[in-house]
Amino acid sequence: MAERGLEPSPAAVAALPPEVRAQLAELELELSEGDITQKGYEKKRAKLLSPYSPQTQETDSTGQKDRNQTPAPTAAQTSAPSKYHRTRSGGARDERYRSDIHTEAVQAALAKHKEQKMALPMPTKRRSTFVQSPADACTPPDTSSASEDEGSLRRQAALSAALQQSLQNAESWINRSIQGSSTSSSASSTLSHGEVKGTSGSLADVFANTRIENVSAPPDVTATTSSSSSSLRPANIDLPPSGIVKGMHKGSNRSSLMDTADGVPVNSRVSTKIQQLLSTLKRPKRPPLKEFFVDDSEEIVEVPQPDPNQPKPEGRQMTPVKGEPLGVICNWPPALESALQRWGSTQAKCPCLTGLDVSGKPVYTLTYGKLWSRSLKLAYTLLNKLGTKNEPVLKPGDRVALVYPNNDPVMFMVAFYGCLLAEVIPVPIEVPLTRKDAGGQQIGFLLGSCGIALALTSEICLKGLPKTQNGEIVQFKGWPRLKWVVTDSKYLSKPPKDWQPHIAPAGTEPAYIEYKTSKEGSVMGVTVSRLAMLSHCQALSQACNYSEGEAVVNVLDFKKDAGLWHGMFANVMNKMHTISVPYSVMKTCPLSWVQRVHAHKAKVALVKCRDLHWAMMAHRDQRDVSLSSLRMLIVTDGANPWSVSSCDAFLSLFQSHGLRPEAICPCATSAEAMTVAIRRPGVPGAPLPGRAILSMNGLSYGVIRVNTEDKNSALTVQDVGHVMPGGMMCIVKPDGLPQLCKTDEIGEICVSSRTGGMMYFGLTGVTKNTFEVIPVASSGSPVGDVPFIRSGLLGFVGPGSLVFVVGKMDGLLMVSGRRHNADDIVATGLAVESIKTVYRGR
Repeated sequence: MAERGLEPSPAAVAALPPEVRAQLAELELELSEGDITQKGYEKKRAKLLSPYSPQTQETDSTGQKDRNQTPAPTAAQTSAPSKYHRTRSGGARDERYRSDIHTEAVQAALAKHKEQKMALPMPTKRRSTFVQSPADACTPPDTSSASEDEGSLRRQAALSAALQQSLQNAESWINRSIQGSSTSSSASSTLSHGEVKGTSGSLADVFANTRIENVSAPPDVTATTSSSSSSLRPANIDLPPSGIVKGMHKGSNRSSLMDTADGVPVNSRVSTKIQQLLSTLKRPKRPPLKEFFVDDSEEIVEVPQPDPNQPKPEGRQMTPVKGEPLGVICNWPPALESALQRWGSTQAKCPCLTGLDVSGKPVYTLTYGKLWSRSLKLAYTLLNKLGTKNEPVLKPGDRVALVYPNNDPVMFMVAFYGCLLAEVIPVPIEVPLTRKDAGGQQIGFLLGSCGIALALTSEICLKGLPKTQNGEIVQFKGWPRLKWVVTDSKYLSKPPKDWQPHIAPAGTEPAYIEYKTSKEGSVMGVTVSRLAMLSHCQALSQACNYSEGEAVVNVLDFKKDAGLWHGMFANVMNKMHTISVPYSVMKTCPLSWVQRVHAHKAKVALVKCRDLHWAMMAHRDQRDVSLSSLRMLIVTDGANPWSVSSCDAFLSLFQSHGLRPEAICPCATSAEAMTVAIRRPGVPGAPLPGRAILSMNGLSYGVIRVNTEDKNSALTVQDVGHVMPGGMMCIVKPDGLPQLCKTDEIGEICVSSRTGGMMYFGLTGVTKNTFEVIPVASSGSPVGDVPFIRSGLLGFVGPGSLVFVVGKMDGLLMVSGRRHNADDIVATGLAVESIKTVYRGR
């Protein structure tokens, strides 16, 4: 409308005949839709108006001259505000714009318009918050605050006033559009079919972003709007068929000074939605990092306040407790392999290991001579027959996996000592049963971290492994690719007479790796040196007073922990005979280990509390057994709280079968510190060690208090003997710095001796925190410079330097600032008479 010059006054337009007004409206609609050009529109318009208004021609010609100059406001625009206020003051609807013919023409044009395809998305389309359009910086003032019952003329007049104010600042709009982001200009250019330049692009953005809610323009105003704005926007842009332009809220606030998206202050009346948009644009793209980690636990759970009446440790700071000195015996060998060589050469016929079949009967006995010869053949085969002479598959120091079932101790023993003679580091693991075994995946991680590419197994075990359709061993999930080697004697090569293994005195080089499962389920490999393995055998021999020719019944797993140390190492060192009772036999005949003790007149038995319990349950099956030969019944899980009741019940039942009370010897072990403490075999007639009846409430606060309340709140624990020979023990706080505890305080047991592990294989950080602990005093100063090993056991040192264990670090639970132990919960459950206490179905 600025390009065509001054419009005729409303009075002049109203005076025209109805058919002329309708033709004018159709002309403007055709121009807006691009059906005719601007030049053709002006010629037809001038031809229509020439008979009625001579002045119109003059104004058109003057407007034609000023077209390339600054746009001037039209007469309709300048008169709109005054007319608007006159209409508001009058309060009556102006009927001059009501024309039936005009209404019909516009309705027909709108109906035709509905059939055409929309060239532009609805104006309610959201703008990207990352595109700062020039229109955002130049928001036209909102004058649509009129009530709904006022006429469409007033709304159109308000919009005309907004366009007039924006056109007066056309130059600033153009400059700001040029300085705006390229993304906004490209976005505005995509709104039309043709190319939009200069003011047209900015105004197109204005029309695209201006939304007047719930305002429906009557036909007259629609036609006027299309004609008056045809030069401000591309000719091919279509308005919505409904004629509704959604946008600013009615009743918005008064004009206020605000910053738009690009920081330009605009004095305008804006809606709530636009203000929210602007405040969103001002905000940073991402919230601060701390907002992602809001700890609302204080709102959910009430923070427990410390109990003012809670018991606190009152004793003095403890001092490290030393065990008896490790004696030097003249006939102890310089290495464990030297002991095997000596007994295999001089005592070849002596029995070393006996395996049982499924029924519990002895099926095979391995002599020391057979153990030495077969281990020698395996060592020679590993070093010389697996690869070529120039490229051997195994070299001394490499790691190999030992995969043997729990019912085949003979083959495992040959493989273990064969690796020791070849100076290869064995890693005993469990037999993988399925392809996707969860525990096997963790074992696979250990194998991969150890760099293992070779697995030793027996022919029977190899046949039982899961295989593919081609008959090959399946690739277990998480495992590295392994080459399987069968160690049965018929597959081994006999070494030449001049070949001898290299047996050096025990040093700090690794001997074997024992796997350990942590609290989180991950598997770590504890590396044990040859010196630690030999020193541990010496300490066990001295503490248990082992002698040559004794028979030992082993019910434990012979691949790890006490079953490996007593049943595979200490027995060879002292030329003892081990009878291994597999777990599968225990399930079919729980009394089989008692029968083996009776048959072999065994001096030592290695059991767990479950084995004592099962033997008591099956006692009725056979009564003619004697346990009078036992001088040590080593309970390897005697540190557990429920071990007291199991030991007492077994003693009361089998004391009539010759079992002596002083023969029960609980011990405490861990993979890192190995044997922490063991009760020595008692002298007949000597008083039994005392029991500790502790307050559960005191234990929950980490304090030792003798229980004075009823028995339901007491925990009875038995000692696990004294510190191992040659070792030193201290108790440190379980969390924070390794500060020494007080004498009446519960803490983690730490051991310093040559009999512990070296490290977690491949885990340097965890190794330092576990195997290189320097205890500190309450002042923070270190106590000596001797490193200690964390055992993972919780306990204290009682009167007479007896060691008591009340739980494990892995089973420690912190609830409301108080300590609870998983073992205590199990012990409580076992002590409760469920039929009387627990309701059925609860």
